[in-house]
Amino acid sequence: MTDFTSLPRAMSAVRPRLLSALVHGVCLSLLIGSTAPAWAQLRRNESPSVAPRIPGARNMSTDLKLAGVQTTSDFIVAVVNQEPITHTDVDKRVARIQDASRNGGPALPPPDELRSQVLDALIDEKSQVSFAKSINLEISDAEVDAAIENIAAQNQLSLSDLKQRMASDGLDFQRYRNSLREQILLQRLREREVTPRIQITDADVDAFMKEDPAAQTEVALNVAHILIAVPEKATPAQLQALQAKAQDIQARAARGENFAKLAKDFSDDRNTRDQGGAFGLRDVSRLPELFVVTTQGLKIGQIAPVARSNAGFHIIKVVERENSAQAMYTQQRARHILLRSTPQLPTTELVKRMTEIRKQVTDGQSSFAQLARQYSEDGSGSKGGDLGWASPGQFVPEFEKALSALQPGQISEPVVSRFGVHLIQLIERREVQLTEQQKRDAARTVLRERRFESAYEEWSRELRAGAYVEMRDAP
Repeated sequence: MTDFTSLPRAMSAVRPRLLSALVHGVCLSLLIGSTAPAWAQLRRNESPSVAPRIPGARNMSTDLKLAGVQTTSDFIVAVVNQEPITHTDVDKRVARIQDASRNGGPALPPPDELRSQVLDALIDEKSQVSFAKSINLEISDAEVDAAIENIAAQNQLSLSDLKQRMASDGLDFQRYRNSLREQILLQRLREREVTPRIQITDADVDAFMKEDPAAQTEVALNVAHILIAVPEKATPAQLQALQAKAQDIQARAARGENFAKLAKDFSDDRNTRDQGGAFGLRDVSRLPELFVVTTQGLKIGQIAPVARSNAGFHIIKVVERENSAQAMYTQQRARHILLRSTPQLPTTELVKRMTEIRKQVTDGQSSFAQLARQYSEDGSGSKGGDLGWASPGQFVPEFEKALSALQPGQISEPVVSRFGVHLIQLIERREVQLTEQQKRDAARTVLRERRFESAYEEWSRELRAGAYVEMRDAP
């Protein structure tokens, strides 16, 4: 799904938005999960994220058709430290972004400017890949296997079924595998190199919280919006008419008309209009900065003035607020069985074995705790697999997602992660209020999110300045 909630750091400029949201963010969030730390994920009653969409579910072969690519003739358009970028690489990325925009994503710049920005982003990527190789940062085959098997499992497909789906959509599996490896590599590199650059002191947190304790330590916000989309090449007259339309709708909403009905009648955001425009309660770090800034100071139920983004005009309503002084978050107590994969015992075999173990529990042949003591290759095995009480973000994304879908007493299907194959049983849940330290961590999260993009851009520019970049003309 490509909507405003897919923009993890709420970039405002077109190029960073394309780079981290349309080019990287969407794909990585679907394939390998969120990397937000525990203190950034404390929220109440959050519904599970939309299940990942299988690459090619919309027919991956359309990528080339959308861009009008002549696949029989390709050529190199740039070389970055001996890493080539081809004409087809650019065309396919452009096609993917255009497709996302047509399906509710942000408005795009003119085609020539878009191609220039995409090429610029690819040059940045290649310089980062080159740097990763120079420091011997690698992604193992086992990690790529786990990511692909997790994609298959989340889409309720076997690995062979996934390969067949890709083949039917014209996607080469090995090429996809290589692309996935590179994406995981880039994410890991950025986490390793950029995060340490962001230094937030206790004094920074103290000053931040002192400015406005209620607002600055806000951890969650639920807003609803109505999008009046602006076409890519809107004329001044069209722009004026659309702005007038947005202002009229805003005035109607401010007078008390049913916002949900207005959203269903007028919103161009297909991902939220059937929910009355509402996003649901989310961490402020997971909402576009435009929405957070526009609604600052508004009370629940109030309507913000019309706001403008690259996508168009927004009418935004505050539905619910939650700050760290009042926030409750859910802790979960679970037990699991872990089987680790080895070269002699691949993940596919472990999934079969874990399915048999699960059947023993569901058939009443043995208890989960007994089988955990017998089979689990984790330190919790001696305790019957009991992991104790855990806060959001404590487990890897695959584990956390499966656990969140369970009701107390239920047992998951086998879950693949980078640690191996898990069988999970939820024991119980409870609501816990944030501690004083967690309140400070929430404020630290907002500061870190605000500073990440500038730190990333600075690091990326430094890498690019030290890279050899050769631009080539078309033959």
